[in-house]
Amino acid sequence: MESKWLICLLLISGFSTYCYASKSMRMRLSTEQNMEDLLTRRNLLSNGLGSTPPMGWNSWNHFACNIDEKTIKETADSLVSTGLFKLGYIYVNIDDCWAESSRDDKGNLVPKKSTFPSGIKALADYVHSKGLKLGIYSDAGYYTCSKKQPGSLGHEEQDAKTFASWGIDYLKYDNCNNDFSKPTQRYPVMTRALMNAGRPIFFSLCEWGDLHPALWGYNVGNSWRTTNDISDNWDSMVSRADQNEVYADLARPAGWNDPDMLEVGNGGMKKDEYIVHFSIWAISKAPLLIGCDVRNTTKEVMEIIANKEVLSVNQDKLGVQAKKVRMEGDLEVILQFSCCDIAIMLFFHIRNSEYYVPFYFNV
Repeated sequence: MESKWLICLLLISGFSTYCYASKSMRMRLSTEQNMEDLLTRRNLLSNGLGSTPPMGWNSWNHFACNIDEKTIKETADSLVSTGLFKLGYIYVNIDDCWAESSRDDKGNLVPKKSTFPSGIKALADYVHSKGLKLGIYSDAGYYTCSKKQPGSLGHEEQDAKTFASWGIDYLKYDNCNNDFSKPTQRYPVMTRALMNAGRPIFFSLCEWGDLHPALWGYNVGNSWRTTNDISDNWDSMVSRADQNEVYADLARPAGWNDPDMLEVGNGGMKKDEYIVHFSIWAISKAPLLIGCDVRNTTKEVMEIIANKEVLSVNQDKLGVQAKKVRMEGDLEVILQFSCCDIAIMLFFHIRNSEYYVPFYFNV
């Protein structure tokens, strides 16, 4: 006999609540065929990666260019010691400023000797020894966004092979300082290079949403930025969430909309605001890349980023991104369908004030 229940799984705060609904509700909303259609979608990159949104850590939001191999190693250690690794946070991603300002005489990228003296290969070996994966950063231009290191434009094959030889597992590919050609021309060159590099590498397109990569990214990468860079404040976070939701129908396993990395724990928002931030990213099937210093993570931050129920929403195998189904004043109702006959709702109140939401289920 079919169960008829509604369970509020997690009361996150006065801002938002997740609810799981029974199969009967899902059937009444007539979505079963749509779900089956979504399951048949495939990412044409075909590197076998990203069946669920990637989880891990990235250096940029907290450290910017102030990174070195000691910080990366200690971060890897902390992902393991805090238990975040066991929850699925497996990527340790180095962002901009890891390389010397010029290539060597053979045209190869060179790790910066003052900050990565052991080289990236040795660092990858260390990260892999912890059971984690190492990510790196480059740019579809002549220089990266910091202008402190060369980009990969014109060196795609060479750089892809270099990354593979180092044991890289993830590439964030930015869009600065290019030749003004369209990203639809520049990004596929790196796609082909990665496919020929001899190692599966998750390909993250950081095109900022300028040319709507959600419309073409499934042929090119495993995820694509739908927005410009996030800042550690409420308005920026809400804006990125809204921009990302526009493309909800285009997200799928092995091809994810990316509203940028998490700011949880960096200090610019209140606890409740960080809870909302993490909740929206989770239900939006966004990559969950921690952007704070996990070596000094507080209990308060851990309670947010290590919430197993919320993580299970993000990592659901069906891979359906949530969509807004109702907007009333400052209240938004966001609905996502999941596997195992479950629907998830997020009640999101934009302003920090009390709001009563009556809702009824005919089950």
